[in-house]
Amino acid sequence: MPNKQPYRVRTISEFHQFRGLPKPEHPLISVIHLDTVRDWQNSEFNSWVFDFYSISIKRGLKGKFKYGQQDYDFDEGVMFFIAPNQVFGIEHSKDQISKQSGWILLIHPDFLWNTALAKRIKQYDYFDYAVNEALFLSEKEELSITNIIENIQQEYHSNIDRFSQNIIIAQLELLLTYSERFYQRQFITRKITNHKILDRLEELLSGYFNDEDLISKGLPSVQQIAGELNTSPNYLTGMLKVLTGQNTQQHIHGKLIEKAKEKLSTTDLTISEIAYLLGFEHPQSFSKLFKAKTHLTPLAFRESFN
Repeated sequence: MPNKQPYRVRTISEFHQFRGLPKPEHPLISVIHLDTVRDWQNSEFNSWVFDFYSISIKRGLKGKFKYGQQDYDFDEGVMFFIAPNQVFGIEHSKDQISKQSGWILLIHPDFLWNTALAKRIKQYDYFDYAVNEALFLSEKEELSITNIIENIQQEYHSNIDRFSQNIIIAQLELLLTYSERFYQRQFITRKITNHKILDRLEELLSGYFNDEDLISKGLPSVQQIAGELNTSPNYLTGMLKVLTGQNTQQHIHGKLIEKAKEKLSTTDLTISEIAYLLGFEHPQSFSKLFKAKTHLTPLAFRESFN
């Protein structure tokens, strides 16, 4: 019976030992080819926590990978990004027969110490715990990534000198920049999935602002909306900016202003009553937002219909 508690792997050396691999050539960074790793099913654990970053492409591991709120098929051949201290799960298929392939790049945060990348790596959205989009690569894109991985491996296999860290850091930055580019491409090329999310967003916001209980619920937050769409706030905003040019907060405000205009033009409710109905605690906050978005006060907008 698999252990329900996640197994924490604190060092790259510990990962190598657990997976029956030779001691890593560098204690803080390692490239592992999956065809050298013993059967992933041979473990009492089905969830994990690493104290280091993991970037990988996995093929032939039949089963499900869970990170954040969504499952991914291993055999899709997609790229995964895992940040330190994040729980991820592995559920193996009973009919696993194919040989696993691909690679894993492990990077301990200590390797990035005193470099600009130490801070910047945390800003890449694809390391977000709640991201529900793995990165699907074309053959050409995968080749670009794999070449960088080989450069990193070759560098730390060579004699370590005072240039080694800077060269590897430069390769890591290039890898992450390419990944960012490919994610942005994915926002555009996977239009069906993204437009379904956009449709669900519109439906969700319409439901919020048609709810007469907004006065007690208050305005929906970006985090709340993203959670109901099973995505992360950063991923949702990135997708929306590509598709519409607006972020999630702007979408929420747009739907709010649309509803406010409807109330102002079709009812005799006071400005304060409309503000409360739309979830504002203070009418002044509503009036300020309305003017910022329309360049008119609510009263001036209403009077334009008379």
